[in-house]
Amino acid sequence: MSFKHHVFFCLNERGNGEDCCYQHNAFALFEYAKSRVKELGLAGPGKIRINKAGCLDRCADGPVLVIYPEGVWYTYVDEEDIEEIIQSHLIKGCTVSRLQLA
Repeated sequence: MSFKHHVFFCLNERGNGEDCCYQHNAFALFEYAKSRVKELGLAGPGKIRINKAGCLDRCADGPVLVIYPEGVWYTYVDEEDIEEIIQSHLIKGCTVSRLQLA
């Protein structure tokens, strides 16, 4: 594996007006995560990769992201949630129960 953690943010945008992750500020929070991981020196081979994803088929839970290789799914609403996921899950290896999806 070339990355310790691979984080996929659903950035799907539905053209028909149905609810989707994109409508819940997902792109801005993806950009925040990407810049924070770089700022913290955690980006790159053997470290963390933040990626865009199309529909992850969890619209009702959105916005969502999933972290591999663990396969842990999260929902989030703001930069504080993303920061908590970075600090707790990506750095310390502890899942963030309050944001974790089943």
